[in-house]
Amino acid sequence: MNRPEIEARSRCGRTGATRPVAVWLAGPIGLDASLALAERLAWEVSEPDGRPPTLVLAELERSVTIGRSGSRTDVDLTDEQVRRQGLPVRFVGRGGGAVLHGPGQVAIWLFARLADLGLGEHDVGAYLERFEHAVEAAVRAVRCGAARDSGLPGVFGRTGLLAAVGIAVRRGVVWHGGFLNVSPDVRPFERVRTLPLAGASNQRTMGSIEADVQRPVRLQDVRAAVVQQVVDAFGFPRAHVHSGLPFPDLAAPQRRPEIVSRVG
Repeated sequence: MNRPEIEARSRCGRTGATRPVAVWLAGPIGLDASLALAERLAWEVSEPDGRPPTLVLAELERSVTIGRSGSRTDVDLTDEQVRRQGLPVRFVGRGGGAVLHGPGQVAIWLFARLADLGLGEHDVGAYLERFEHAVEAAVRAVRCGAARDSGLPGVFGRTGLLAAVGIAVRRGVVWHGGFLNVSPDVRPFERVRTLPLAGASNQRTMGSIEADVQRPVRLQDVRAAVVQQVVDAFGFPRAHVHSGLPFPDLAAPQRRPEIVSRVG
């Protein structure tokens, strides 16, 4: 992604966002830093004249986060196994279930006031529809089949759930977002039931784009597709693209001795 601005394409007459979006290509980030980032961004975009809608694409350190729909029992590892692997587990305030994170996965976090997206204060369903449509379109843009299930959150492929989706809404602000598996080793994902109540067994855990298409897929191509599709889906008039983090004081990924904790 080497353009400082991206212009929105046609959106078939949809009501679009009223402000440009700031895009941050953050690269690797630690779990604790990502949680601090989310809290600060959610607060700063909550004011009518505050920070504009902000999209962050990052690679979260190897860890597990559990949303409001998940539980510790969805992670098929004992506390001792978690400790030996140095795998932090956090309960977080987003929707969705348990998600394993690590290299080869793209975190897609959008922070915005619903009003700045051209949506009503309680129009969370329309937001989720546009967000999932953007992720699905980005997967298709790198020549991988993708589909959504009307009864389940996320985007699915042949090998399972390609993108897990879980958001939070606070003071009219949407935050968190989704996690898209591009090229991780999918075997560890078999131990984490991201959608434990899904019907088909391959919908319960995450696959990956590379496992679906059986060829290498570059992370930068997926990131570029995600940015363009999010711009299109929400009708942003422009996207200003930056490298790094919005808050440079946040630390690089660090492992911490604490294994299981609850945030938010």
